[in-house]
This record gives sequence, structure tokens and C-alpha cells, in this order.
Amino acid sequence: MINVLLIDDHAVLRAGLARLLDGQDDITVVAHSGDGAKGAELARDLGPDVALVDLAMPIIDGIQTTRRILEAAPSTRVVILTAFSDRQQILGALDAGAIGYLLKDAEPEDIINGVRAAARGESPLDPRALHAVSTRHGPEAGSTLTAREREVLRLVADGRPNKQIARALGISEKTVKAHLTKVFEAIGVTDRTAAALWAHRNGLAGPHA
Repeated sequence: MINVLLIDDHAVLRAGLARLLDGQDDITVVAHSGDGAKGAELARDLGPDVALVDLAMPIIDGIQTTRRILEAAPSTRVVILTAFSDRQQILGALDAGAIGYLLKDAEPEDIINGVRAAARGESPLDPRALHAVSTRHGPEAGSTLTAREREVLRLVADGRPNKQIARALGISEKTVKAHLTKVFEAIGVTDRTAAALWAHRNGLAGPHA
């Protein structure tokens, strides 16, 4: 069962989200709050798997709330659920530690699937958020990658899992992970999906990249 904490200052929206998520066999809303500070306290006390957090809230905003949640409950995956698709807000939320960024005009099924993805450790990103992440650093960021890091990135863009990448390059999976950490830092992304999209956008995908 995926335990979810809702933090949003709009009571009607919280109630609607609670009904939507509680209606799923594998999801339960353990608590909700209209205040970020109180929400962080609930995260500390309850240790939810996923916290859905609004950005625009009184007292402390969603970015600061995200930081407090992760300080209080490091294993909780924070997903921003907001009406704002401004690039700086998206990047600010992800930099604060949010694992995902969804918009309130998304289809209900997208929000449900986003919660499930976050619980699995994936990064559910609205296409507008994914675009902001993938264009954070331009092609010049690729110039800092070593030849081996570029090979790893090319194989990620090809959809290969770490095990296959390790086999293809004759290295260990641990080494693949180490290379990916450096790649993510260099191009300014936080997950494989964003890295693959960045590679395709910037000409580092394909057999001749």
C-alpha cells in the first residue's frame, strides 16, 4: 500500500484528491494539511511514501515545505502538484529535492500514475516540467563529458538498462552508476528519462553520437 500525504491550502482540492487516491486499491491518504509547516511535521510523524505538495501556500511555500519534509522524513518522495508551470519554479522545486512535478490540470489518471511512479522511485514529470529540465543546460554541457560518459549517455538514450550498458562496455554496473552520476551533474538532470531526452535534443544519441 502506498501511503500518501497531501499538502495544499485549498480544502476543496485536498478533499477531491483524497477521494481520488483513496479510491485506488493500492493507495491510501494517511493525512492532509493546508499548511506546509504542519505538513512537514506530519511527514516526520507518519513517514509517508509520497507527499503531494502545492507550491503557492501561505506561511511557507512548496519549495521550503519540500526541504522541511526531506529533512524530517528523508525516505518520503515529494511530488509537486501545482497550477504553475514557470521554468524557475520547476527547477527550484527539483533543486529542493522534489522527485516529481505535476500540474493540477493533468488528467486524474496521470496524477494516480504519478503517485505510483514516485513510490517506485521514478520521477513523474509533466511534459512542461520535463522540457524545463531537459533544456536546463544546453549542448555546451556535453563538452565536459568524457568519452566513456558520452558512451554511457548514448546507451541510456537508447533505452538500455544499467546491466546491458555494463555488458556492452565491459565495465561493472557500479561503474555505470558512477558514470551516470557524473553525467546527470554535468547536464543538469535528475533521472534517466531527462538524460535521454537531453541527449536526443543535443545530438548525443544514436550510434554516431
